[in-house]
Amino acid sequence: MAEKTPNTADTKEATQPSLHIVGQYIKDLSFENPNAPASLAPGVAPQIAISINVGAQKQENDIFAVELTINAKAERDGSVLFNVELVYGGLFSIKDFPENQMHPLVMIECPRLIFPFARQILSNVTQNGGFPPLLMEPVDFSAIYRQNLEVAAAKIKEGEGSTVN
Repeated sequence: MAEKTPNTADTKEATQPSLHIVGQYIKDLSFENPNAPASLAPGVAPQIAISINVGAQKQENDIFAVELTINAKAERDGSVLFNVELVYGGLFSIKDFPENQMHPLVMIECPRLIFPFARQILSNVTQNGGFPPLLMEPVDFSAIYRQNLEVAAAKIKEGEGSTVN
């Protein structure tokens, strides 16, 4: 009887790094149109301010919850046309990545994967609120990550000793 040897391809596959979306969810969604119906009247193009924040929390074992908080506010002539806030999250299974790659992976790649879904929700909500759809450009989460690292490093130099979450 021949001795069975382990297949090296199976062994390599078992230790290959993997990143999978387990689920996605809306945690919070708020749309305000405080001056309706007057806000829907034609006029000068509004000024739109958008802010994006990324948060992450390890859940259990290899599962991470990553949430995007996106705020968009449109104003015209000092009057708010709409204000929308979305907290959109994803659950990710992350296995076999080197420890030094985990933080950038969770804070850059995971948000990049769920952002198109959040962008679509914001577009639909603003359109359903009576406005043209809010069409957001793709976001460079790597630049946001680097900026947050620089801010954290500056705080540490100042003696505040805080770290990036």
